[in-house]
Amino acid sequence: MSPTFWSLGVRGMDQSAGSDPSDITMTEEHLRQLEGQSIRRTVQSGLLSCFPLVPFGYWCHSLEVTQDLLESEEEYLPTCELHRLGEIADLVASVRLSRIRKQKLALALKNEGYIPKLLQLFQVCESVKNTEGLHLLFDIVRGILYLDKTILFEVMFSDECILGVIGCLEYDPCLAQPAWHREFLTKTAKLQEVIPIRDPELRQKIRLTSRAQYIRTIIMPNPSDFEAGFLSTLNSFISCSKEEILQALQKDEEFLPEVFAQLTNEATAGEQQCELMKFFKEFCAFSFTLPEKRDEFLQTLAKLGFLPILERLMGMGDLQVRAAATDILSYLVEFSLATVQQFVMQEAQKSENDTQLITEVIEQIICSPNPEFGGDNQLMEILCALIDPEKMLAIASNLEIFEFLDIFYDRYIQVLTAPLLADTSEEWYEIDNYQTAEILASVLQLLSFCVERHKYHMKIFIIKKDLLRRTLVLMKSKHKFLALCALRFMRRIIGLKDELYNHYITLGNLFEPVVNAVLDNRNKCNLLKSASMELFEFIRKEDIHFLIAHIVENFSDALESVKNIHTFQGLKTKYEQEKYQQNEKLNRYGPVSVL
Repeated sequence: MSPTFWSLGVRGMDQSAGSDPSDITMTEEHLRQLEGQSIRRTVQSGLLSCFPLVPFGYWCHSLEVTQDLLESEEEYLPTCELHRLGEIADLVASVRLSRIRKQKLALALKNEGYIPKLLQLFQVCESVKNTEGLHLLFDIVRGILYLDKTILFEVMFSDECILGVIGCLEYDPCLAQPAWHREFLTKTAKLQEVIPIRDPELRQKIRLTSRAQYIRTIIMPNPSDFEAGFLSTLNSFISCSKEEILQALQKDEEFLPEVFAQLTNEATAGEQQCELMKFFKEFCAFSFTLPEKRDEFLQTLAKLGFLPILERLMGMGDLQVRAAATDILSYLVEFSLATVQQFVMQEAQKSENDTQLITEVIEQIICSPNPEFGGDNQLMEILCALIDPEKMLAIASNLEIFEFLDIFYDRYIQVLTAPLLADTSEEWYEIDNYQTAEILASVLQLLSFCVERHKYHMKIFIIKKDLLRRTLVLMKSKHKFLALCALRFMRRIIGLKDELYNHYITLGNLFEPVVNAVLDNRNKCNLLKSASMELFEFIRKEDIHFLIAHIVENFSDALESVKNIHTFQGLKTKYEQEKYQQNEKLNRYGPVSVL
């Protein structure tokens, strides 16, 4: 069926009127005496919305009295005629607080075939544009839904009744114009079978569930806290129906293989392929929310060799197909990270081919076609999860993890850093556009992750490629968020307090771009200046002597002009204290001779 067979993904609005708490004990007879349909609708809505505002003791007393009065009356249904719509609306509203009367009314509506009769009246009212009658039918149908009885759902969501039910729900008196639910359901969201469903009962179950989901999420999406309790059966009805559908589809040994065959078939039209991907994405999303069925579903995917298929789909030219494939990979990483990591490690060890899953993820991060956004956070989270050594421990030994990182830094890191190494040449200012800045910012975030998690491999790579120098060039970017990412990359490196890194930084005079940024922003108050000052403050507090000496000896005079000099004064004090202590040791013990 269509990818929207249980979730159409459109959000609606739920409006309700307020009411005075003194109306809460009104009985059926009181409602009949009200004149004017707008007053009646206000009281009906008030029966739902006023209770959270009532003191607890008053609530208990009023509820008890009201239930006693209502349950003592004999249940009846007025004849289904236009002039009695107000009476019917009052009756439906009056039973909401009584479980017994709700059950009696639901049985009466079902046994007397009352809902089809109401829908006939709806056709009459709509044909003659009887606005008052249409508003009352909205109240009635919505009230019947809030009876929350499965026996009524089966009638209301049937082929014969569904369009009439949704038509009634278009005429919300709180809306200036009627909604367009029927047009959406019959045209925009018309159900299509992307893969033929052979079982007619399953096909009907899918249609029924999609309609229930539409009404629940579109027409009544945001019930009040009090109203939400009246929809528990509807929610259970939808959830159970979904689970039954999934179980039936998973048991069909031909269904999923046929889906995958069509997805990877070059003859499959682009639109059909998109529909298949949307369908399968929803199929996976709900399957993974069922813990008791999740392992079985994962085993089924493994038998069908789904990860190589997913890898291929992520490399498709169609953006919708790629987006859906990315969502599915995200589900797999969330619920079965070990499975994906094992696949990535095996693929890395067995193949020299660049078209691998991890390569596809990296290339989509650095090759975004969207000029307004260069790095996808979802893909970045996926990549970080796949290359996190701590998370690999569940499936591999330390030696295997080390071997995988060897491969990653030999092969994949080159793909990730390609835009950084290419765009930080002397002519990089010519391409300092927003899209490029976004891509480079994403790359730097990932490299910062690698600095922290891959200490040994990343240290060798940074020094070998002189990567920090190339990165700090970006501090001159007109895009301040990119300059900030470059500074944070350096901050992450210095945060390790590694002697080899410290020597690399001082030998390359890599504090110069940072000091220049401080001087350029000396009279400003922005994130870049704050982050720069935090870097120097960290060095002072952690008492990193080697870096303190380098900064004071090389930049002390330049930093004197900065107004906020207490940090730099502190660095100078630390430097002088250290120098004094060294002189004291030298005077006390003399020079140390090396034999």
